[in-house]
Amino acid sequence: MDKVLAITEEEMKRYVDLNKRKKEIEIEMNDLKKKFHEALDSSFGKQSKGEIRQGNYKLQRQIRSAVSYDDAGTVEQLEQLNLKEFIIETKIPDTEKLESALKLGLVEEEDFKEHKKVRVTQSIIVKETFSTME
Repeated sequence: MDKVLAITEEEMKRYVDLNKRKKEIEIEMNDLKKKFHEALDSSFGKQSKGEIRQGNYKLQRQIRSAVSYDDAGTVEQLEQLNLKEFIIETKIPDTEKLESALKLGLVEEEDFKEHKKVRVTQSIIVKETFSTME
């Protein structure tokens, strides 16, 4: 069996302190990003790439774009234009109905065992507590 690691109060306190600092840093970074975007907007225009140099530092804004279409509206328009070859039919299971059917015993879980994927995530939460014991 693996050795059990001891976790100290100091380590938990350090985690809480670092987490608070992380949040403060993220707020300050977001404020700076907002200021940078405003400066770049006024110098180069909104949603335009640009570069500002100060001393040994260079601030660059890159612009990326992605195209997407509203599925329902686009499919409807393609059907109206008789462009059905532009439409992909996708068959996907209704997992909510399947889970309900499993719970009600209408289908056997064994039939879907090899297809079911369960994702488990772990999360660490450390909070400062104050003891009422004196």
